[in-house]
Amino acid sequence: MGQLRFIWQYIKRHKWQYLGGIVTLFILDFANLYIPKVTGVITDGLAARTMDKNGVLKNIGIILAIGFTLAVGRFLWRYFIFGAARSIEHEVRDNMFAHLETLDVEYYNEHKTGDLMTRFTSDLNAVRMAIGPAVIAAFDAIVMTVMVIGQMMVYVNVKLTLAAIIPMVFIAAGELYFGKIMQKYFLERQEAVSDLTDFVQESFSGVRVVKAFVRERSQIKAFARANAMTQKKNLKIAKLQSIVMPLLDVVIGISSLITLLYGGYLALTGEITVGRFVAFNQYIMMLVWPMLACGEAINMFSQGGAGIRRIQEVFEQQPEIADREDAAPVGTIRGDIRLNHLTFIHRGHSEPTLKDISLDIRAGTTLAVIGRTGNGKSTLVNLLLHLYNAKPGMIFIDGRDINTIPLKELRESIAYVPQDNFLFSDTLKSNIAFGTDDQEMEAIIRATRTACIHDNIIAFPDGYETIVGERGVTLSGGQKQRSSIARALKKDAPILILDDALSAVDTDTEEKILKNLRENRRGKTTILIAHRISTIQNADLILVLEDGEARECGSHKELMALGGIYKDMFEKQQLEAAIGEQRAAVFS
Repeated sequence: MGQLRFIWQYIKRHKWQYLGGIVTLFILDFANLYIPKVTGVITDGLAARTMDKNGVLKNIGIILAIGFTLAVGRFLWRYFIFGAARSIEHEVRDNMFAHLETLDVEYYNEHKTGDLMTRFTSDLNAVRMAIGPAVIAAFDAIVMTVMVIGQMMVYVNVKLTLAAIIPMVFIAAGELYFGKIMQKYFLERQEAVSDLTDFVQESFSGVRVVKAFVRERSQIKAFARANAMTQKKNLKIAKLQSIVMPLLDVVIGISSLITLLYGGYLALTGEITVGRFVAFNQYIMMLVWPMLACGEAINMFSQGGAGIRRIQEVFEQQPEIADREDAAPVGTIRGDIRLNHLTFIHRGHSEPTLKDISLDIRAGTTLAVIGRTGNGKSTLVNLLLHLYNAKPGMIFIDGRDINTIPLKELRESIAYVPQDNFLFSDTLKSNIAFGTDDQEMEAIIRATRTACIHDNIIAFPDGYETIVGERGVTLSGGQKQRSSIARALKKDAPILILDDALSAVDTDTEEKILKNLRENRRGKTTILIAHRISTIQNADLILVLEDGEARECGSHKELMALGGIYKDMFEKQQLEAAIGEQRAAVFS
């Protein structure tokens, strides 16, 4: 029932289209009934020599008129019902994408891209078939069956009709049973298709790693296994259909045989005329389509029901991170940040990632965060972006609890460069202007100059109109990082977060970028996360994270004087740099 309620909300919006299609179908089914009757009249008239040439032509004209009506009607019901089904498919896809955009980061950590893509395509196509062709097939099967059986009883013979339809009762019962099994098989098939889609997506995204490690054969074998599983699930459906459809033909054949034997007997005894016997055989043939349509409808409803269930699973997911009832507009955010005993535990973890961190960051301060991998640096950033929920009273922006600031206002006030430097398959110009509504070249160039990427861009044949490819694949690591920095700078937000955003940049370019940032970000808060001390040593404030705790905090000079973790890291990096220079000198 939940599946029916879900799709009914969309069907209601197109009720007039469905009504128009159903009325047209009813008229067509009603018109269809007259063709065997007119044929019987012609047969009886010719057999009894009571019909002349004009009578035959008149009845043929009636058949042609019915045929024209059927042609127009078939166009109309396709236009109404198929059009409504396509519109609903479009609306569900739009709504599903919009809903997925609201879900938390954690949802995407737990759900694969391939599975979501399958729900957008294969599952949604199954739903469209269930609310389009299946509706037509079901209505046609029911209405045509009732009308034809009624006409057979009234126009021909009740006893012959009852004898002919007995086998069809078994068809109806069998198809209902078949539908339940089909839904289960289709769910299994869709899960296998999701796994296959995800495998292909990951393989193509990681093709450079595959080639670098010479794992092509291994990937081919793994794909073959996933593909074989999909084939196996598809064959289960095909085998079931291959059993059911021939059985359906057998039952229809038995019904036709009963008609020939018993109907022929009644015609010979004179209980029915030859013309009515001919008409009855045509009516039996007309029942073949409803029986087949009924099977197809149950098949499509079963697959559509499974598809709706998988789509519903997406809509049932609700974001944990949303604007609270007490969220109120802030106005202009200056960039004051205060962490008050900040502690955070990731979902599914028993130990906190961040433990009891307290820190005041004044607007205009450059804060650097350093620490070993896995110590919570990126988690801190995600909390500031409110991608994860912090407990009330732990994070304050301009004196306001972060939980009471509308998400849109908060995130519009923060420019962010993530670790993975994601770029869209679009032009460099569009990627850099992504965070704002305008694509004014002057502002874009100003941002790219600050990020030291302008000269690289204008060296490309297409300049700023260069298509970067999927995930920025046509750019080097350093170019991707600097393009991401330019995108963040173009936003000109009061808070800028660079999450290990200079790791792929050489030291000379890094110095230029940091110098540009100091000049362009005066009076604005900047948060630098890095592993290299050379990146952060000029920051106003340096926070050292160790096991999720704020072990040390101060300026570079203060931390060096402290002689703790920071100094130890600095000396190790200095030693590594010196060894690297010596090796370079030896090999040169």
